Amino acid sequence: MKRNYTIRKFIKMSLVLALVVGIGLFMSHGAQAETIRLATTTSTEDSGLLDELLPIFTEETGIEVDVVAVGTGQALEIGRRGDADILMVHAPALEKEFVDDSYGTERTYIMYNDFVIVGPPEDPAGLSDLAEEGAGIQATIERLYQAGNEGQLRFLSRGDNSGTHVKEMELWEMAGLEDIEGTGWYNALGQGMGSTLITANEMAGYALADRGTFLSMAEEIANLKILYEGDEALNNPYGIIPLNPEVFGNVNYEAAQKLVDFMVRDDIQELIGEYGTEKFGQPLFFPDAEQIM
Repeated sequence: MKRNYTIRKFIKMSLVLALVVGIGLFMSHGAQAETIRLATTTSTEDSGLLDELLPIFTEETGIEVDVVAVGTGQALEIGRRGDADILMVHAPALEKEFVDDSYGTERTYIMYNDFVIVGPPEDPAGLSDLAEEGAGIQATIERLYQAGNEGQLRFLSRGDNSGTHVKEMELWEMAGLEDIEGTGWYNALGQGMGSTLITANEMAGYALADRGTFLSMAEEIANLKILYEGDEALNNPYGIIPLNPEVFGNVNYEAAQKLVDFMVRDDIQELIGEYGTEKFGQPLFFPDAEQIM
């Protein structure tokens, strides 16, 4: 009898333990962080900025952010399919169209940096000379085109409908040069910013890059330097857009809006403005949360 009692007691304790573990696992599962999907550009990821900011957001809110880093065009397409909760991109005209078509609620400015033209230090196109002379961006693009046709350089384009690629095509068009893709020196890679810079570095080529990614990768792309910068046409604003819950019933608009509120908060804007200063001697982005588009 005593043995049977011991066995029953053991079984009872085992069942209690299993129940406690089961409840713990259930509660742990139920307590798992809420998750939202952020479709964003490769530049925000390659620069390391999101790795700096998103853990703070998660710690404060319990909301995990699943980052999908692609070109702006691809991010907007993901948004049109309703396969994200929120976008962070940098092509204002395309973003405005996205919101006007009711895919997103509103576009809020977060920050900006700028685009730069980079290339080999030898600079066979002479862009640095043009910069010293105070030449504008149109003359600089025309020089690139001329040097390319003369066999002096290769140009590496992202070719992925990203914000950087859209800006690049605007620059060629502004200079009246729309036949570049048929030339032998122009290479559309269909790659992100980091991969494009690495290829340009290996081929001693030229490329348009956002300053943040270029500076953050400086140690990996030692054969490239900034040859032209500073023109107003190279300004690069970033915005954040929650998807419209009236169009996409499955989006987590409330959590997405919390991310917007987080990004425009004064202390987070200050962090954005400081990011990169310690390592690179200058910020990679500048806070700009006062504007709503």
